[in-house]
Amino acid sequence: MKELTLTNTVQTDEDKKNQEILKNSGEVPLHIAIIMDGNGRWAKNKGSIRLHGHKVGVDSVRDITESCAQLGVKYLTLYAFSTENWGRPSMEVRGLMKLLVSSLRKEADNLNKNDIRLSTIGQMGRFPENCQTELREAIELTKDNKRLELCLALSYSGRWDITEAVKKIAGHVKEGRLDPELINDQMISDHLSTADVPDPDLIIRTSGEYRISNFLLWQLAYSELYITETYWPDFRRDELYEAIRSYQQRDRRFGKISTSEDENSFSSRLVNKKS
Repeated sequence: MKELTLTNTVQTDEDKKNQEILKNSGEVPLHIAIIMDGNGRWAKNKGSIRLHGHKVGVDSVRDITESCAQLGVKYLTLYAFSTENWGRPSMEVRGLMKLLVSSLRKEADNLNKNDIRLSTIGQMGRFPENCQTELREAIELTKDNKRLELCLALSYSGRWDITEAVKKIAGHVKEGRLDPELINDQMISDHLSTADVPDPDLIIRTSGEYRISNFLLWQLAYSELYITETYWPDFRRDELYEAIRSYQQRDRRFGKISTSEDENSFSSRLVNKKS
């Protein structure tokens, strides 16, 4: 498999070694989702405007996307713009729209050359027409790529996602095509915007905030969380590796207990009965 070139830098031998160690030390998440937070605070600390933080944050997107693809992660979902973000100052929102368009124009060919598929979730219709056009063209260009799916959550909220799923299911019931008694967790999952993507194994939030911020509320039921104080513009592959190492140390039981724990508990009960 050819080397990735999203960042236009040659991967160092040391980084290749670090990635091999990581891949051999445990399971690499199939799906990583990231709440990219702290661009504005990063810029303020630098004495610059908030939009500068967003621009530097694009460099982090390149590096994290590249390193995820190198590690074998198959799905990377980035919380790029929430429905709540529309409430930010109009100048900042306009700047973000321009940045989105310029970034898509610059990156679409690069994503395609590196076998990375672009997708989106959220209310695309709320974006300016030029943004929608760039998104459609980039999605169409990369639709057959297989190495990694990069999903941008744009004008997205978890509550909106669930509400839309409920509306679709309610429509089926109203039309007489669905018995309400048949509605279950899987059916709801199948009607979400992420229906074709496995739920995230690992959710990363930058900037040290301990909240989910209306992101993938249904899908993260059993995701492992990793919170870092690092602002998004400074979040690069070494920090990603730390997050994955933390993930590899977790015991993911999904509400159950391990077989060994169950056997030990059963043996303990037998001993207590005998005594």
